[in-house]
Amino acid sequence: MRLESGKGELGVFIMGDDNVFPWRFKIRAADFNNLQILPHLLKGVKVADIMAILGSIDIIMGSVDR
Repeated sequence: MRLESGKGELGVFIMGDDNVFPWRFKIRAADFNNLQILPHLLKGVKVADIMAILGSIDIIMGSVDR
């Protein structure tokens, strides 16, 4: 299932076996998706520009680490 959040697309995966409680439940934050483009953005830039590029993506590393 896909949900739109303030920072982009939020991925939700739910698997169950016809029970009230899900067997597997996983949430992928939008920050993780936004970070996937980073290698493409960093090609040919200077090291000093990396922090400005990371700031423009607006990621939160705590939610990427989950």
